[in-house]
Amino acid sequence: MISVPRWLLLVLGALFSAYHVILGVYSLGVPASPVPAIVALACYALATVLSLWPSARVRMPDWLAAFDLAVSIALPLLVTSQLDASADNGYATWYVAAVGTLMTIAAARRQLVVAWLGVIALAVQTMVWAGPLALGSLGVIGSVVWVAIAHALTSALASSARETRRYAQAEREAAAWQAAQDAYLFEGRMRLAHTNRVAAPMLRRIIDRDGRLNEAQRRECRTLEAAIRDEIRGRMLLTDAVRVEVQRARERGITVTLLDEGGIDDLDEVARDRVLSQLAEAIAGCSADRIIARTAAEGSPAAVTVVGLRTAGGDGFEADGEDAEVELWLEIPREP
Repeated sequence: MISVPRWLLLVLGALFSAYHVILGVYSLGVPASPVPAIVALACYALATVLSLWPSARVRMPDWLAAFDLAVSIALPLLVTSQLDASADNGYATWYVAAVGTLMTIAAARRQLVVAWLGVIALAVQTMVWAGPLALGSLGVIGSVVWVAIAHALTSALASSARETRRYAQAEREAAAWQAAQDAYLFEGRMRLAHTNRVAAPMLRRIIDRDGRLNEAQRRECRTLEAAIRDEIRGRMLLTDAVRVEVQRARERGITVTLLDEGGIDDLDEVARDRVLSQLAEAIAGCSADRIIARTAAEGSPAAVTVVGLRTAGGDGFEADGEDAEVELWLEIPREP
């Protein structure tokens, strides 16, 4: 990619503008009165300085564009008021190239409407003052061509910038997707490794006993299965403290269900630790038959909702029935 330093463009624009000012000063003896030409030179110099002044914004402010347009209309009127249209005025018609340069700068700074209005006003004034043939002899056509070139380049660069931003956004999305896939793959491998590490001893014991287990061993298997299920469905709800309290609750005969549906994925580490610490405390202090901890929906003020249900039979297996009573309802907020 080839890029041109911005300061170099500013210097070139300043040199072109200074050249027109020098021509205007050099030809002050041609007009009948030099005063209008001096006023025109001062207005043009001020407009050029303001237009080329370094700014963070590429687009020219509207007030400055309006000022440049007013200067481009006033310059021909001021200078030609003291010139003879039928004579060879030489460099005294410096204003034509000056207006073209000023409007080219406006076009380069994305004020295309103002740039075209300026050169159209110059063309109309020239035809009224010296006739249609003067458009070529005075260089008005050249000024129009420069504005047209600036318009084309500005449009091409704007389109290129949009495409660049679109491609950059697509690249970021692709990188994010790839990172998410890698994270899912890594998480899956970690969970498989954890499951294998936890379940392998029990599975070998079952094989060794040909599936004949006593009641204590069956309870241990059910507890192990629940722990593995937690790792799959609980995801971000699990910390060492939560695992310990869930295990203790199951040892007390409580059925515990952890459901992570992505509601706390956007929390930072500090906020998540606070929420899960409160979750561990809630599980530790609950004596219901069944505990359900679920992440709240995205946008909810609560991060995690904890429900403790007690059944009429007290065995915890009918907690979803009509006889279940709510013993605990806790909404852990996202904000402290």
